Amino acid sequence: MKISFNWLKQFINIDWDSQKTSELLTDLGLEVEGVTSFESVKGGLKGVVVGHVLSCEKHSNADKLKVTLVDIGNENPIQIVCGAPNVAVGQKVPVATIGTTLYTKEGESWTIKKGKIRGEESHGMICAEDELGLGQSHDGIMVLAENLTPGTLCSEIFEIENDEIFEIGLTPNRADAMSHFGVARDLKAGLKQKEVEIELITPPVTNFNVNARSLKFDVSVENNELAPRYAGVTLSNLIVQPSPDWLQNRLNAIGITPKNNLVDATNYVLHELGQPLHAFDAAKIKGNKVVVKTLPKGTKFTTLDGIERELHEEDLMICDAEKPMCIAGVFGGMHSGVSENTTSIFLESAYFNAVSVRKTAKRHALNTDASFRFERGIDIENVEYSLKRAALLINEIAGGEITSDIIDLYPNKAKAFEVFVPFDKIHSLIGQEVPRDTIKSILTSLDIKVKSVTEAGLGLEVPTYRVDVQRPVDVIEEILRVYGYNNIDFTQKLNASIAGTSKFDDHKIQNTIGNTLASKGFYEIMTNSLTSPEYTNLSEHLKQEDSVEIINPLSGDLSVMRQSSLFSSLEVASYNINRKKSNLQLFEFGKTYCVENKERKESKYLSILISGNRNNQNWAGDSKKSDFFYTKAIVELVLERLGIQNTKSVPISNTDYSEGLSYEVKGRSIVDFGIIKPSICKKLEVKQDVMFAHFNWDMALQLASANSIVFKEIPKYPEVKRDFALLLDNHVSFKEIHDIALQTEKKLLKKVTLFDVYTGKKLAAGKKSYAVSFTLQDNKSTLTDKQIDKIMNKLKYRFENDLAAELR
Repeated sequence: MKISFNWLKQFINIDWDSQKTSELLTDLGLEVEGVTSFESVKGGLKGVVVGHVLSCEKHSNADKLKVTLVDIGNENPIQIVCGAPNVAVGQKVPVATIGTTLYTKEGESWTIKKGKIRGEESHGMICAEDELGLGQSHDGIMVLAENLTPGTLCSEIFEIENDEIFEIGLTPNRADAMSHFGVARDLKAGLKQKEVEIELITPPVTNFNVNARSLKFDVSVENNELAPRYAGVTLSNLIVQPSPDWLQNRLNAIGITPKNNLVDATNYVLHELGQPLHAFDAAKIKGNKVVVKTLPKGTKFTTLDGIERELHEEDLMICDAEKPMCIAGVFGGMHSGVSENTTSIFLESAYFNAVSVRKTAKRHALNTDASFRFERGIDIENVEYSLKRAALLINEIAGGEITSDIIDLYPNKAKAFEVFVPFDKIHSLIGQEVPRDTIKSILTSLDIKVKSVTEAGLGLEVPTYRVDVQRPVDVIEEILRVYGYNNIDFTQKLNASIAGTSKFDDHKIQNTIGNTLASKGFYEIMTNSLTSPEYTNLSEHLKQEDSVEIINPLSGDLSVMRQSSLFSSLEVASYNINRKKSNLQLFEFGKTYCVENKERKESKYLSILISGNRNNQNWAGDSKKSDFFYTKAIVELVLERLGIQNTKSVPISNTDYSEGLSYEVKGRSIVDFGIIKPSICKKLEVKQDVMFAHFNWDMALQLASANSIVFKEIPKYPEVKRDFALLLDNHVSFKEIHDIALQTEKKLLKKVTLFDVYTGKKLAAGKKSYAVSFTLQDNKSTLTDKQIDKIMNKLKYRFENDLAAELR
C-alpha cells in the first residue's frame, strides 16, 4: 500500500522527516518497506530558467529553423537554435541550459549538450510544455508572463510538488489502516506515547447542503445481510473535465492514473478515508430505480473492462429497473459508468458483506481497490460521512448541485464491540508490567473507550472500524504495538523447551535421505501439486476420472492435483535441458492425490530423476553416462540407508517405463524404477534418456520405523576368499548361484559376489563363464585349509548337480 507523506500531513501536523516517521510507523506495525521520491514534474525543472528572447533571425541553412539570442540572467546572452514556429523577439520563455536533464513521456532521460545545428552553435533549448512535463502541447514553445526576470528558476514559477511515498507492507487484519486517514490515526496514537500531542484533522462536511430536490431515485435493498448499509445522493449540472493539478498529483503519487474529475474524486476519497464509492451516470439508470439484489445464475453482465461475465446466483448486484449496473463492491458496468457526456450522477456509498464480496471477486478473478477493502471489512459508520465528503469534493472540482437528500438504508445499526481485558493477562502476554495509566492512555488514543475500571481489569468498547479487535488478546496486541516492542526488556535468562522426539520422526528420516542424496550430487526440487489433466492421456495407468479437480482453477494447465510425480519432474528436466543443463540428478519429496473408491486419497512419495552424464569430462577421464544400473545403485543406497532389507525384485508393471524393476516387501511395492518411455519424454520436449524412481514414502517410513538397531562386534579372525570360474548355460542367473551358495553354507559363508562374465568364441554355443568370489569367516577361530576345502567341495557339488555347472 502506498501512502503519500504530503497527503498524510493534511490529517496530522507533523514536522518530522520521512525517515523518522517511517521508523515510528514500522514500530506501530505498519511496516514501511521503502520510501521513494515523487516529483509532479520529472526532474523538478532543475536547470530550466526564464529566458528573454533578444533577437530572432532566420537560419541561413534551414528554412524552418531560427537563430535566437537569449538572455538567461548571465553576463552574456546565449545563442540557441530553435525550430518552433511561434518563437519571437521580446518573449519570456523557458530555457533548458547546458547539462539539464529532460524526460520523455515514457520516462527516458536525455541531457542538453552544447552542439551545432546546420552549422550554427546552440547553447541550450527553448522548450515546449510537453518537453518539460508541464502539459501535452507540442505546437510551439511555451511563452511565459512578461513580468518575469531572466534567470529565474522555472521550479519557482510553476507549482511542482515534491513528495515522499511510503510503501507499507500492510497485514490483512489492518483494514482500518487502508487509507491515509487510517495511517494518520495510528501515527497520532504513536506520537502520543512519545509525548507529542497532535490533533487529528478531519475534512469538514458541515457545509453539506441540498441545493435542489430535482433528481431523486427510489432505492431499495432486497438482502440486508449482503448489504447492511446502502447510501446514495444525486448531483446534477456537472462538468466532466480533467481534475485540478493538486488532485492529479495526489493520485499520481500513489500510482493511480487520473481519468476525469468525477472518477478521480471517488478514487481520492477511497484512498483518503478508506471508503469505496461508485458514481453512476444518472441518465443511464432506467425506471428511476436503484435496486440492490442478486440475479439468477447465468445472467450476462459486461463489466468496465469490456468482458462479458456470467453471474452466479450469490453475486450481489446494483441494478436499475431493467438491468444490472454494477457488481456490488467489486467492479462497475460498461453501460452505467461516468463518461465525458455525463451531467448528473447517482453517487453510491455502502457497506457490503465481506465474505460475499470476497467470494464474488474470487469467482470472477477480479481484484480492485474497492474489493480489496470490502473483503477485509470497512467501517460501517463511515459510509455517510464519506458520501458527504465526496459530494462536496465533486461540487468543488466539477461544479453542479446536490439535487437530493441522502438516502441511507441502515436498518440494523452496528454496535460497538464490548470486551473485558484482565490486567493479569496483559502483563503475562507482554512479559512485563505496563503502568495502568499508560494502558488507559494507549487505549484512549486508539479510540477504544474505557467503560469501566476494576482491580481485575478493564471493560472496553471497541469502535466499529476495528473489525480485527474482537478478543482480549487482540486488545493486548494493540497495547503492545503502541507501547513499543522495543520498550520490552530483555531478560538475562534464556528459556528453551526440548521436545523429546524419536529418531524415526518423519522429518528426520526425510532429512537423512535428503542429505544422503545431496552427498551424491543430487539437487532437491519442489514442484507444483497442481498440474494439467492432459498428462493422464500420456500414461496408461492414470485415469482422468481418478483426478482430484480444482473448483476454481487458475488455468486449464493447473486444474487438477497430480496423480503421479513423474510429469512434474519431467517439466523440471525439460526446463533445465532447454537451458543447456543436460546432466541432471534430482530428487523430490511430495504428495500425490487421487480419487479411490469415491474418496480422495493423498500419498507421500520420494522421486528420483537421473539423466545425462554422471560427471563432466575432465583431465582425469571421460564422462560416464548415467544408466539403469547407476539408478539401481542409488535406489539400493536409499533402501540401505532406511534400513529396509529382504526386498524382492519383480518385473515392473508400470507401463510408463520402457524397462525397469519393482522392489517389493511382503508383496507390496516400495519402489518402481527404470527408464521412462521415450514417447512420454518426447511429449515434454526431453530428447535424452531419463531414469526415474518413485518410492512409496508412506510405506518406507513404516518399514524404517519398524527397524531396530542391530550391531555386532568386529571379528577378531580373518576372512578367506576363494574363487570359482563356472561354465554355465546362458539362462542361469547369478541370483541362482547366490541363493544356492548361501543355502549350502549358512554359517561360515558371508558373501557371494560376481566379478567377471565372459562369453565368446572359445566357449560352446549357449554357454557363458561366471567368475564368482566366496568370502568365508569364522567369528570364533581361524579357518583351516581342511574346513575351507570341505565348504568349497560342497559348493562345487551343488553347482554341478543343480545348475549343470562345470569348473573351468
